[in-house]
Amino acid sequence: MSSSLFSPLKVGPYQLSHRVVMAPLTRMRAAQQDNAPHPLNLEYYQQRATQGGLIIAEASPVVQTGRGNPRTPGIYSREQIAGWREITDAVHAKGGIIFLQLWHVGRVSHSSFQPGGALPVAPSAVPISRNFTAMTADGKQVPYETPRALETGEIAGIVDSFREGARNAQEAGFDGVEIHGANGYLLEQFLQSRINQRTDAYGGSIENRARLLAEVTDAAIGVWGADRVAVRLSPYGVANDTGEADPMPLYSHVVRMLGTRGLAYLHFIEPRSSGAGRAEVNHQNVPSAMELFRPLWPGVLITAGGFTGETAENAIASGKADAIAFGRHFISNPDLPLRLKRKSPLTPYNRATFYGGAEAGYTDYPFHQEA
Repeated sequence: MSSSLFSPLKVGPYQLSHRVVMAPLTRMRAAQQDNAPHPLNLEYYQQRATQGGLIIAEASPVVQTGRGNPRTPGIYSREQIAGWREITDAVHAKGGIIFLQLWHVGRVSHSSFQPGGALPVAPSAVPISRNFTAMTADGKQVPYETPRALETGEIAGIVDSFREGARNAQEAGFDGVEIHGANGYLLEQFLQSRINQRTDAYGGSIENRARLLAEVTDAAIGVWGADRVAVRLSPYGVANDTGEADPMPLYSHVVRMLGTRGLAYLHFIEPRSSGAGRAEVNHQNVPSAMELFRPLWPGVLITAGGFTGETAENAIASGKADAIAFGRHFISNPDLPLRLKRKSPLTPYNRATFYGGAEAGYTDYPFHQEA
């Protein structure tokens, strides 16, 4: 019998009762003063928790200098750990499973987030295209600054910050961590040859460019064990002025490298939806990450990006993916798994309320019985 969206799935040590995963969704609604989760965030996650359902909580900077947006919850302070603990307790009370996505934005930041107004860091001092704009700490849109290249001796500190973030996530009660290696953020910046122009052990060959992702993954494994660690990738992605001229050799190496580690799952963003959520995109005539890399990946594969209930069912039934992560539809349908199971109509989302604000577009979407 083929699997369906509503057949059980083992992810690491956890047994999921369905395969409708909540994708990590930056919403910019943490407490303004300390970027800690607060009661509004708790309500949002509690609404979307289900028995045996997996939530991947929003990307959370592992260090202050890894921030790139205001009011994104971090995982580097006592206040942030305490705020997340209330959320994980609430999700667990409903029988849910919750991982935290660990984040460092690298060059996709602005000096207003950096101590002393320093430049953001990157593998190399390669500027971001003027087609993209940065967000300042007070929410203004401005041109990106040319980042500062990390010194070789600083890279161990980046790995340490992810290790500490993994420890903090453990203290906050999460069930595991997902490392954000996608969407043009720091770890993907190191992977891609146009952005990484280094000549040390972290640049040049594919193996060298993948070194930081490998070290960060191993650091998290050292905290959690491999079966509670996951990685997110965006092969063929173009978010945040990223993109590799020939992605297959790079990502084939990365997928095989991660495949030796016994991770909880690998999580793809489908190329058709690459854009980091800032605009409605549906790229045409692009490859499918799940189709390309499923043969190379020995474990659980989650994929996200532009799925409907029908296309998600088809992906699971065909064996191209083991679970589907939904983003936009999970924003506007807090009871999305139930709606998909019953084939109930979905509430449309309002993109204008995705980022920042308060209850509107966050915790005020109706459940189906209310609709």
